[in-house]
Amino acid sequence: MSKLKKLASQTAIYGLSTLLVRLINYGLAPIQTRVIENQADFGIISIIYAYVAFLNVVFMYGMETSFFRYASNSDDKPYIFKTANSMLILTTVLFTGLMILFANPLAAFIHYPDHPEYVILFSLIIAFDTLVNIPFAKLRLDSKPLQYLSYKLLNVLTNFSLNILFLAPAFLKDYTLFESFGFVYHPENVVLYVFTANLAASIITFLVFVPMIVRTGFGIDKPLLKQLWRYGSPLIIVGFAGIINEVIDRIMLSNYLPGSAKEVAAKVGVYSACYKIAIFMNLAVQAFRMGAEPFFFSQSKEKDAKQTYADVMLYFSIFTLIIFLVVSLNLNYFGWIIGKNFRSGIYIVPYLLVAYFLLGIFYNLSTWYKVTDNTRYATYISIFGAICTIVSTYLLIPRFDILAGALGTIVGYGSMSLASYFAGQRIYKIPYDVKKIGFYFILSLSLYLFSHYFIAPFISNSIFLIILNAGLLFVFLMTAFMLDIKNLLKKTSHV
Repeated sequence: MSKLKKLASQTAIYGLSTLLVRLINYGLAPIQTRVIENQADFGIISIIYAYVAFLNVVFMYGMETSFFRYASNSDDKPYIFKTANSMLILTTVLFTGLMILFANPLAAFIHYPDHPEYVILFSLIIAFDTLVNIPFAKLRLDSKPLQYLSYKLLNVLTNFSLNILFLAPAFLKDYTLFESFGFVYHPENVVLYVFTANLAASIITFLVFVPMIVRTGFGIDKPLLKQLWRYGSPLIIVGFAGIINEVIDRIMLSNYLPGSAKEVAAKVGVYSACYKIAIFMNLAVQAFRMGAEPFFFSQSKEKDAKQTYADVMLYFSIFTLIIFLVVSLNLNYFGWIIGKNFRSGIYIVPYLLVAYFLLGIFYNLSTWYKVTDNTRYATYISIFGAICTIVSTYLLIPRFDILAGALGTIVGYGSMSLASYFAGQRIYKIPYDVKKIGFYFILSLSLYLFSHYFIAPFISNSIFLIILNAGLLFVFLMTAFMLDIKNLLKKTSHV
């Protein structure tokens, strides 16, 4: 029992750290979108971070997972750490050097030929972030969750604080606020301020790990390195597929939307800012993902495991659709999260909420290949989803403008869910109540559309509109209560 309690507490801490990091990062959105008046500048930041996500996969090339795989079953963890970390240091220096050397052509490739400094800064950010990944993995392997959490918080809070510091003159409308310290705010350099804050946070986090790296030493065991590479290299494809589904929308919008580079960046800035409003669904899905995986494995040997998985899917669907309704029925009020200059794209938020809902459905449906050790299907499904995302986004951009990014994400996650469902029903049949889940989805969508098209256009009184929308939400809640939640409460009361 003590081991289980220890596992539960550590899982909670790792999950808490992930959620806190995401939440604090999202906390920058209300500030940045109010300070960064130029939509194009926010778009540039979003586009470049999308490229960073792809480059993170290249820089790591599956080494973190390989380290976990071999060090977890070895009595010589420091030796494996030394080989994995030393190799990463060598390749990171090489990759970063190449990016800095070819900063000008790379800047032209991402459509910012006049700003090679962007490439230099984000290459250094990737470099220092890469160099702490194996040390962070070692903390997890050594069962040091509190140390892991404190270092993660150090990174994100440093980045957050420096963003506040650099952007304070613009927020207070006093560009010479820190002139006595040799810093005068220039609006045209806001992208550099954001990247510099991130780089400083990454460097500080790296410095914290320097004693661990030095203490373990440097050296590469070639036979061990071959094993690490053989295990980790296929994960590059899986990593790319996963990143495509997460961030390819911004990259494709930046490349295929009509207009000048500045106009396109402005549109992507609006799109990315509105993405932040979907934080509530995103956090719910990520929290579920962190808690569900150990739960699913712990239940796999139980007689009623399949029914349990089906019940979890049903109640997850109800809960996340409530979030969908709360946000989508009150979009005008949730819009305060971002600055006024970015709210013109707020209409995409319900679509993004649906996309995250489908991602959560996919996480539920991934149970079958995890508990049956058929994880190779994760690769096939991820690649299939990535292809669907790319093709659909490309085809939809000419007609739907920035909405194409959200629609493409829906297609991607939806296709992954369908593929996982039909494959899973053949290999490990789980009795999901598809009809009831479909009913709740259609009901929530219908209530939103009814409000959007038949109530909101004709009601000018905001208080009255809130009351009517609350009534629509009540309809969903009462329906779910009568059909399912009441039974759930009865079951739990007897446990």
